[in-house]
Amino acid sequence: MARHLRLSGRTVAARRGRLPGMGVNQRAAIKMTDEEIDAFLHEQRTMSMATIGPGGRIHMVAMWYGFVDGAIGFETKAKSQKVQNLRRDDRLTVMVEDGLKYEELRGVEIAGRGEIVEDDEQLFQLGVSVFERYQGPYTPEMKPFVDAMLHKRVLVKLKPERVVSWDHRKLAAPA
Repeated sequence: MARHLRLSGRTVAARRGRLPGMGVNQRAAIKMTDEEIDAFLHEQRTMSMATIGPGGRIHMVAMWYGFVDGAIGFETKAKSQKVQNLRRDDRLTVMVEDGLKYEELRGVEIAGRGEIVEDDEQLFQLGVSVFERYQGPYTPEMKPFVDAMLHKRVLVKLKPERVVSWDHRKLAAPA
């Protein structure tokens, strides 16, 4: 039995057994609902963030993230490469993924624009969100730690234009 792989516009036959669901368009079946996407993003801890570098190459880094005013946000050094890239070209794509086996894969990719925000109040709001996601509950005694974490930093707020999601665990679920 042949499996066909599409590479650079050409079809290549592979002599191997088919994996369940391979070759069948199951995009609608594995798409997450808005509620599932929200829960997934709130439970995960690291997000891949891609910007466009000065020569047109993708600059991708792993980032901790939080939420500010209902949007995904990152705190990063004001002079970082990603900020310099966004000042030149505000296109930003992020991805969060999970799963080790094909039938466990799930993830969310969000493409949009990165807004650089230098407002101290919004930056502090994000700082508290990041602190709570990775360190534990925030109390007023933690303010000096959050302030130190945000020194010489800016907020990058993601403005989504397109969201793509997948949850391969749904392939095994009865219809």
